[in-house]
Amino acid sequence: MSAPTLTTRPLIGLEIHVQLATRTKLFCGCRVEFGAEPNSRVCPMCLGLPGALPVLNREALTLAMRLAMALNCKIARFTKWDRKSYFYPDLPKNYQISQYDLPLAENGSFEFTCDGETRTVRIRRAHVEEDAGKNLHDNPAITQVDLNRTGTPLLEIVTEPDLHSAEEAYAFCTKLHKLATYLGVTEGVMQKGQMRFEPNINVVISDGDAEFATPICEVKNLNSFRAIRGAIDYEIQRQTEAWQKDHHYTANEQPKENRGWDDEKNATVFQRGKEEAQDYRYFPDPDLVPVVIDDEWLSAVKADMPELPAARRARLVSECGLSAKDAAQIVADRATADLFDAAIQRGADPKLLGKHFISFWAKHANKRESTIAELGIDAARIAELAILAGDGKINATAAAAIAEKMLESTDRPSAIAKAEGLEQIQDTAAIEALVDEAIAGNPKAVEIAKSGGKKWEKSLGFLQGQVMQKSRGTAPPKLVRELLQKKLGL
Repeated sequence: MSAPTLTTRPLIGLEIHVQLATRTKLFCGCRVEFGAEPNSRVCPMCLGLPGALPVLNREALTLAMRLAMALNCKIARFTKWDRKSYFYPDLPKNYQISQYDLPLAENGSFEFTCDGETRTVRIRRAHVEEDAGKNLHDNPAITQVDLNRTGTPLLEIVTEPDLHSAEEAYAFCTKLHKLATYLGVTEGVMQKGQMRFEPNINVVISDGDAEFATPICEVKNLNSFRAIRGAIDYEIQRQTEAWQKDHHYTANEQPKENRGWDDEKNATVFQRGKEEAQDYRYFPDPDLVPVVIDDEWLSAVKADMPELPAARRARLVSECGLSAKDAAQIVADRATADLFDAAIQRGADPKLLGKHFISFWAKHANKRESTIAELGIDAARIAELAILAGDGKINATAAAAIAEKMLESTDRPSAIAKAEGLEQIQDTAAIEALVDEAIAGNPKAVEIAKSGGKKWEKSLGFLQGQVMQKSRGTAPPKLVRELLQKKLGL
């Protein structure tokens, strides 16, 4: 008899901490500022001093609701604040103000694509909480504590374990990051810890008719997509091998773990046993009243919600005639997509404008390591350039040359075209004279073109190029080709 087939099925859920893009902290007026002098952005509330009372930052909840809505979550009309009690040097109050049994939002879903297929991850809950400070280990002899980050508003998103590979998790995290930054909910700079991902990973192993599940391991505070992929891949392999070595490495017999990620070793490392909810001794915060989200507040958040990326991409494809790839490139940055729409409103042809965006405007943005919107060209000038090209007053080569000049001055595209001699010749007689010159000066190419042989199209293209060269690119290519074909009897 053949041996039973061993199969593995990873189960991956995520806890994502999104730093909300407010100017001040969640429960006090201290500024949120990365890189400030340690312990310089603190107050009695941040330091947990006796008598200091929290005051809620309404903008934090508004931003949190915006992202929760985009994740198709149900927004709670009544939510409250709880104290999550634990001792750690970067938590001076010895508790964190968070939300336990009545979160801001729950029961959502998020669709994304991976390997060309649409996947859906269920969102269990999304709640608002304050961040802790930061322990610094730069000095081997001591641990230093910087409390500037204490009290920074976070939205914690908890998913169901609907992911089954490192690649799926990578795709999910990158798409969620794009959504959060697109909505303006967070700046999302991973190196600054403005989005941190914590995958919960275990493996279901089927050995013949028997099924085993390894203990859940949570990898803490991953702040790069590379680390997300690496940590999950490593954990799947580590847990599978641990079970194969010792069949007692199961969720029934081993406790859950918190692990960290070592970038240099490309491995996770054990930190401590994973706490359960009861370990934190949650209880309602007596210093904060519950939050009631009324119709007016909810309607205001909905009204302020921009068109979501998926809907915007679909619109650019269906209404503007862009390819799915080009639409995705434009919509990847919200300000750039806004600029594109604003240029259309000023009369630019959408399809031609799309070609400009993905060709020379994208080229200049990449060269400057910026977005197209950050180039600083306003919608009116971008639209005028597309209109000039669409009306046949300049050709594609001239449009690219004018775009480059637009980066150096505030002149209108039409003025640049005139100053640089890039306007297309509108005098048919003048173009016809240039065609005659090209025919007279290239008898061999004319003979090949007339022969109708294999190289006739290439020769015709050569003659067209000669005319364009003589006109310094200002002759309309379509008219030049038509005149050449007429005169050569093609």
